[in-house]
Amino acid sequence: MLRPRIPVNPLPTGIVTPLVQPTTATNIEPASCHHDHTPAPVPATPRLQVPAVRLTPTGLVTLVAGGAGLVLIVGTVLVSMLLAVAITGASVAVVAVVLRLLVRDMQKGR
Repeated sequence: MLRPRIPVNPLPTGIVTPLVQPTTATNIEPASCHHDHTPAPVPATPRLQVPAVRLTPTGLVTLVAGGAGLVLIVGTVLVSMLLAVAITGASVAVVAVVLRLLVRDMQKGR
């Protein structure tokens, strides 16, 4: 595949040093201690039985009615916000026309 090229950093002295220094393996021996380093065994966890959700006909009707009520409430709020924006836009347009007429009348000298 493609191999990235490592840019070099020219120093003011003229010596070019690569940005990434190669690492050398050193012979470092771990400190000796007098205890066991094997991992402790993990105890098996018992699986929990999750009860299945069971809907009765009454619960299903309640769920559908609640969802429909939520949709109606959210829809009402969104429509009222849209209506508020439309009314505000229309009133701003009327004010702009009135101001334009007033400015034009002032420029004519009436």
